[in-house]
Parts: sequence; structure tokens; C-alpha cells
Amino acid sequence: MKSVYFVVGARPQFIKAAPVLEAMKAFVNITVKLIHTGQHYDYNLSELFFQELKIPTPDYQLNCGSGTSVEQYISILQKLSEVLRNDKPDMLVVFGDTNSTGAAALCSNLMGIKLAHIESGLREFDKNIPEEINKVVTDALSDLYFCPTQTAVDFLNKSNVSSKIILSGDPVLDLLFANKNKFENTDVLETLNLEKGKYIFATCHRQNNTNNKSALESILKIFAAAPLPVLFPLHPRTKKAIVEFDLSNYLEHTNIHIIEPIGFWETQSLIANCDKVLTDSGGVIKEAYFHGKYVIVLDKQTEWVEVINEERGLVCGPNYTLVIENINNLTDFSTPNLSLGSGNASAIIANAIALFITD
Repeated sequence: MKSVYFVVGARPQFIKAAPVLEAMKAFVNITVKLIHTGQHYDYNLSELFFQELKIPTPDYQLNCGSGTSVEQYISILQKLSEVLRNDKPDMLVVFGDTNSTGAAALCSNLMGIKLAHIESGLREFDKNIPEEINKVVTDALSDLYFCPTQTAVDFLNKSNVSSKIILSGDPVLDLLFANKNKFENTDVLETLNLEKGKYIFATCHRQNNTNNKSALESILKIFAAAPLPVLFPLHPRTKKAIVEFDLSNYLEHTNIHIIEPIGFWETQSLIANCDKVLTDSGGVIKEAYFHGKYVIVLDKQTEWVEVINEERGLVCGPNYTLVIENINNLTDFSTPNLSLGSGNASAIIANAIALFITD
């Protein structure tokens, strides 16, 4: 029997994996196993998402945990290689652009195992961004490319990759389409004492912001000066940076409302009901787009160029003046275009994987 192993390690991958793993159940002649690297080691960033999204218990827990990018790569390579050496799956499937993605892609290639990359072909064209390195490495080694957008397809075609390129759309949209009742019927607004349309949803966790005191302080100043209260789920990395840079006083500002990282459906409810979104997260940029919310990107670029080209978002970076000048001029929109898919990405991906390994 053919076998496909999926590798996850961080919140965005749990979300993308959920509908794809569900779609793979249609292929009873293929053994599917799940490997969790343990890159996200905080409960609210890992186990909670598995429970909410009904992701099966991982077959393998690598427990690689925190550390530098180099330390994570080494740990994942060592532990994953043991699994692959013993089990010899026909294909490894990776998601997105985390260290789990890049390290698993490299391990797969070194061990002669076919590789599929979900969310391939995206670029920010800045090699100072760790995620960009993971994108480049993974796409260089893949045998099967699943692109969420036409822009990603076009980039890979221009790059002259010889492997199979498929325009799949984004599986996160599948999840939202199929589970609308789950984020429409939460009581999170009531719990947090929020009023629909009367707050801004904000996140910040990218290393180019959290490793830079000036950038991080500018973002906190933006949150403090925003025209509406800012709801700020605080990522562990960001929390640590705020303490190390002695910026904790900003968290006491009356306009900044800190909450611990929360579950997926509550997050979707908060995005769907906010006024607008401020974020440096590629995943949250997409989610804001899906919910028809204007997004200000607190990074200097984004791989989700469709959101910007369709004027559904604005790239400002951690630029206080630029954000504050534009924040009041931006409104949400009723329905997004279908540039990121039409809700059937998971079926497209599962069918293509099954065909590839059984052909």
C-alpha cells in the first residue's frame, strides 16, 4: 500500500492540514500519517488547534521545540530522518514556509523521498526573512507544487521548474466555507466585552519586527494611537521581545487590549467582526481577505500580492506615520474575489497526490 506522510509544526500548518487530511480519507488505498515537529510548543499554538480542527493525533511527535533556526533545522533533520528511514513513505507533504517546512523538504530530498509543497510559488524577494529562505529551499526540492494563486503559478513557470505545478487555491478557504457556523456562533465578543465593528484586530510576530526594537516600538505606538481599541493576541515570541527591549509600558496603554493566543474559530470570529486588521502575519492577511476586512500589513512586503493589487490591503511596514495617515481612510469590502481559491483546494490537492503516487 502506498503511503503519504504530512509534516506540520506551526499554527498556519495545522489550519491548512485539517481540510487536506480530511480529503485524503477518500483514498482508502493510501496510508496517511501525520508528523508533528513540535516547532510550536505553546499549548494555545498547538494542541488547542488540533482539538478545534479535529486533526487526528500525530503518529509521530518529534518534540523539536524552540531554539534558533539552525537548532530547529538540525533537530528536525535528525529526528525526521529516523522516521523516514524506518517507514520509507512514498511521499512527504509540507505546508507553507516555516522551519519545519524547509527542514522536512531538505530531509526528504536527502533520503530520496518525493516531496509535495502546499502553498508553493509565493515570494517576498527578501532573503533576510527566514520564511523566504524556507520558501526557496522547499520549492527548489519539490516534485509536486500546489499553488494558491495564479501569481504563484506564473512565478514557478518563469523559474523553469520541471515538476508538476497545480493551481489549487488555498485550503484555508475550504475550512471557512465548510464551517461558517463555528465562527459565527462563538461568544468571544461577549466574553471580551467587544462590540461588532468597534475594534481593530492586530497581530505581530515576524522576526524582522520582533528582533528589531525600533520596529517593535513603532508598532506598539501605532496600536496605542489607533482610532479604535486594538485587540492584540500576544504571541510568545513577541511577548519575550517586548520584555527584553523594555517596552512593557506600552502594554499598559488603555487602547491596547492584550489577550493570550486563542483558538482558530474564536480568531475567525474576531476578524470577521472587527473594523479592520493590522498584522505582519501572512495567514492573518489571508483570513482578513476572506472575511472582507481591510488589512494594513505591518511588514515591508507580502507574498499575498492579490490582496494588495485588488486594493483590499495596504503595505505600510512598521511605519508609524504611514499607518496613522491611512488607517481612517480604509474601509472593508463585502465579498472578496476568488483569487485565493473557490473552496475546493483540498479535494484538488488530495486527488493530485493520490494520482502522483499511484500513477
